[in-house]
Amino acid sequence: MQSFPDILGQVFRAIAANKLRSFLTMFGIAWGVGSLLVLVGLGEGFRSGQHRGMATLGNDIIMMFNGNIPAVANQHTGMRPYELTSGDESALRRLPALRAVTIELARSDLYEVSEWNNTSSRVLGVEPNYSTVKFLPMVQGRFLDDSDETEHRRVAVLGSKAAILLFRGRPLLGETITINGTAFAVVGLAGKISRGENDDADQRLYIPIATMQEMFALKGANIPHDALTSIQFQPARRGDSVAALAAADRVIAERHGFDPALTDAFNQFDSIEEERMIGVIFNAMDIFLGGVGIVTLALGAVGIVNIMLVSVSERTREIGLLKAIGASRRSIVAQFFCEGLLLTGISGLIGIAISAGFMGILQHFLTDKMPGFDPPRLVPWSAALALGSLVLSGVAAGLYPASKAAQLDPIEALRRE
Repeated sequence: MQSFPDILGQVFRAIAANKLRSFLTMFGIAWGVGSLLVLVGLGEGFRSGQHRGMATLGNDIIMMFNGNIPAVANQHTGMRPYELTSGDESALRRLPALRAVTIELARSDLYEVSEWNNTSSRVLGVEPNYSTVKFLPMVQGRFLDDSDETEHRRVAVLGSKAAILLFRGRPLLGETITINGTAFAVVGLAGKISRGENDDADQRLYIPIATMQEMFALKGANIPHDALTSIQFQPARRGDSVAALAAADRVIAERHGFDPALTDAFNQFDSIEEERMIGVIFNAMDIFLGGVGIVTLALGAVGIVNIMLVSVSERTREIGLLKAIGASRRSIVAQFFCEGLLLTGISGLIGIAISAGFMGILQHFLTDKMPGFDPPRLVPWSAALALGSLVLSGVAAGLYPASKAAQLDPIEALRRE
């Protein structure tokens, strides 16, 4: 039986003897492997981008906004508006189905001025727990605390883009800005949470909710002084919004005088259910794209089987000579089996290397450039699937032609031209 270096040399000599045929066949395997990895990586990029986008809203969070109560179910005429209030939040906090509740009072019609510039960013009155319930990392200073809330302090935390607009890269901690002419001390700087060119979430300013309601409460007919723009909460059981939503809907409906069965009366965004639906969609996408890649890989494997059968046919006299000088059937099988396996392996490794390099380039140039989308990346399970498929392809490409070669009669083989 030939040694492994002899077999390896024979493989490369066979490739060199049939350069174009070998190139096209290996290209089929490499293309199939690369397609599988890139297609699955593309689907995972969409999944990751959507997940990161949802994370900017908060983790495991449900948002409830002001709504309208229909006079008749499923009809949008004669609707009565209602405003969420601090009293609603207090009632929700008592529900065992919720583990955390926070609120927002937002206005976009306020005017902010610093020593260096001015802007009209969105101002949010929030509670101290806002940065933990929502996704709001701090990079300088601190977030609002309980003392700011109870003492109605005039302090502000700036979003990353709001800081650039107001301070143009200058130090900001301890500096003063005015909001509609009232002075506020800057106590913190939030990290960047927006992606791509849509940086609205980074243009926000955060002040204590008590100060916001005292100085910049919502105005309008029949709007209570403690009106809010949003109440946001997390369910007691992570990833399960059903019980939490049902309990919260009952409380809000009771406090505002309507039947909780009137689903049109609620204005809500359930990030948990949204993520679940996104997960289902992208799981289906992974299966589809992975299937396309596997089919492409299978076509390349068929090409490898074909080239090995041609190789057996062309090397009939060589096989006959080996058997005539004493080569066993097992050694003939091993030689052609290893040739098919190595040919497949080399093609597959080339495909993996090229696809990984291609996705690395996309990662370098496109990361954080496209909102809602991450560049494709090498997914471990797809690489494992590709390697497993390569092994099966190599076995198929080597075993069948090898068995055909081993079955040749040495005398008949030597007679063939």
